[in-house]
Amino acid sequence: MSLQIALLQIDVAFGDPQANFNHVEVKLQEVAKNVDVIVLPELWTTGYDLTRLDEIADPEAQEAFSFLSKLAKRYQVHIVGGSVAKRGENGVTNTLLVINRKGQLVKEYSKAHLFRLMDEEKYLIEGHERGNFELEGHPSAGVICYDIRFPEWIRTHVIDQTKVLFVVAEWPKPRIDHWRALLISRAIENQCFVIACNRVGSDPNNEFGGHSIVVGPWGEIIVEAAEEETILYAEIDLDQVDEVRQRIPIFSDRRPDIYKL
Repeated sequence: MSLQIALLQIDVAFGDPQANFNHVEVKLQEVAKNVDVIVLPELWTTGYDLTRLDEIADPEAQEAFSFLSKLAKRYQVHIVGGSVAKRGENGVTNTLLVINRKGQLVKEYSKAHLFRLMDEEKYLIEGHERGNFELEGHPSAGVICYDIRFPEWIRTHVIDQTKVLFVVAEWPKPRIDHWRALLISRAIENQCFVIACNRVGSDPNNEFGGHSIVVGPWGEIIVEAAEEETILYAEIDLDQVDEVRQRIPIFSDRRPDIYKL
């Protein structure tokens, strides 16, 4: 089975949700027809304006969900809706939303690993659940940015035959080589597609590196963006995951008797 993917590598207006909603809606109008999945970057509604989250975080992510649900139904696409600052009863989480073609919420995932270099632990609370969901009947998963530095967390998501790992990010430009190397490694060691959408542009404290990328289960780069705003397209054949896993059966050869997740 093949899926057509579009990644929205966009700039994000710092602390201005309305501007970002407007920008995403305009960009979606540019997406080619017959796309199956659209992917947005991390914290696309607010950027890293963490000190103002009391003012600009989305209560229960309802505004973002309503907005993405409307667009998913309009364009008949699945949306891996990046992540948003979601205000809940206990605080604010950095939460990914996955919405199907019917506009239904199929998954929320809150970032498990908070990134101290950008003060996330001061303003956000960590998530505790996995990011697994089904996409067109195929096991998939979504994680957020810093999560990819924890291979045990990624492996936790793929031991149940997951074929596609979505990564949404605001990955800084100075460490963009790490971004590429980690994503390729996660694809090779888990024999799955990795579809990673990063932002571009800058905020008062950071410059972001772009290089959104789609990596195949052999670790091959299928398509990669540069550092400008763009819509990145890729077609992935999910049957390729089964072929790779049959040729090198790493999941059958694991030794869970001597190591545990």
